[in-house]
Amino acid sequence: MKFTNIKTIYTILPLILLMISCGEEHLEVDPKGTTLEDNYYKNEAEAYSGLVAVYDVIGKQSKGFENMISLLNSGSDDHFTGGGSSSDGSQLQVFSNYTINEANIATGYWSDFYQGIFRANTLLVKLPEIEMSDDKKARFTAEAKALRAIYYFELVRLFRNIPLITTPLVSDEFYSVTQADPKDVYAQIETDLEQAIPNLPMTLDLTNEAGRLSRGAGKAMLGKVYLYQGKNAEAAAQLSEVNGTPGTTSAFGYKLLDEFSDLWVVGNNYHSEAIIEIAHSDQSNADWSFWGSGADEGNTLNVMCGPRGFVRTDGSTAPDYASGWGFNIITQSLYDALSGDPRLDATIENLQAYVETGEVQLEESYQYTGYYLKKFMPLKSDRSTGGGATDLNYKQHTYMMRLADTYLLEAEALGGSGTRAQALLDAVRARVGLPSIPVSLDAIMNERRLELAGEGHRWYDLVRTGRAATALASKGFTSGKNEILPIPLSELENTLLEQNPNY
Repeated sequence: MKFTNIKTIYTILPLILLMISCGEEHLEVDPKGTTLEDNYYKNEAEAYSGLVAVYDVIGKQSKGFENMISLLNSGSDDHFTGGGSSSDGSQLQVFSNYTINEANIATGYWSDFYQGIFRANTLLVKLPEIEMSDDKKARFTAEAKALRAIYYFELVRLFRNIPLITTPLVSDEFYSVTQADPKDVYAQIETDLEQAIPNLPMTLDLTNEAGRLSRGAGKAMLGKVYLYQGKNAEAAAQLSEVNGTPGTTSAFGYKLLDEFSDLWVVGNNYHSEAIIEIAHSDQSNADWSFWGSGADEGNTLNVMCGPRGFVRTDGSTAPDYASGWGFNIITQSLYDALSGDPRLDATIENLQAYVETGEVQLEESYQYTGYYLKKFMPLKSDRSTGGGATDLNYKQHTYMMRLADTYLLEAEALGGSGTRAQALLDAVRARVGLPSIPVSLDAIMNERRLELAGEGHRWYDLVRTGRAATALASKGFTSGKNEILPIPLSELENTLLEQNPNY
């Protein structure tokens, strides 16, 4: 979700100063100046501004250099980090080659999600006393709880051993926080989602509410949370409601797009396959002076996927890509896996083929293979004509969850067997013209690899199914250690937090 034109800074006791700076005409609040937390949230408009601030952190999937999609791609077997050299984007490189430690991990993978949790906790404490309709208050509460659940789900999957904080801390509590049992974190995630779902809307008014969480999004996330804990029956029950009859329109209005390639068309937003969509804008005027502060709303993943120094020669038939930074490089293994698959052309761009025919010139990225992640490669025609730095203001939306993902999650929750699991797998394949194959857990995992390539799912899929040690051995993955990330050193100093095992 995304938001612009909110520039409210309010000082709290926090983990961090909160800068609400978001964008999109769907969620627009007039600037309110600077105020203190204890006299803020006086009315519905200020509560809405606070809710927008909670939503803003979800953009971490694809905004900022430390976006989640680039991180998770880097650690998987389907990508090399790329970039200009082995030290370019070091926070990604060390995850890709599994030399990551407490000193070289970027703190944002921890602190940004806790910022979102802090904002949600603060809003939830304030909401009961705000003068606004009961219906609005119930919905704002549901959205804040659902977002808090999403951020805790990100943290517990990444780090496992994390603090569980559900109320705003005061200053003398910061250094006495301890880590919770991961089971307790998951229990809180479930509780937040279960309490939120009844008060989230069945459908959204896309004129005024685009990008907000719906009931279907809450159920999809709860189903995924159950699956990650091995609660397969509960997962299948939630996901079946979201998915409906495979290949048709569900009760929540979800339906697979007819064309796989349409998922990646810039401007094709809020369509029937999107469940949780991350919106971006080319109108936030993001510039280098405040990039990464939360005020930037552009899709950084786009410029990261663009080829370095890309130039077309006269008469070239190659797409006219905008030059970028050359990250998210595709491995030969993924290219081979997709060869002959109808999704190849929408997923991977083989620029080396154009180089060899003299149609393009480019600067080879570190670990160059010639294969680039086409899903997020920007064309020159996609470049912003607004203010700020062009590289920081791409507007392609991305997906945290989409229907093909939940089809395959449900098929997995069903044990990879049975009539319904077969129908779910078949529907994903039929959309791209592929024939039915016998359903199994291996078939489902392979389909996830091909369908969701480059979208940040592969690393988690390998880790949670016990396949990581084998698939990532050549990259230096160590079983019993690299299934989770190290806690950043800055979060350990002068606190009661303990480092994760074997780091």
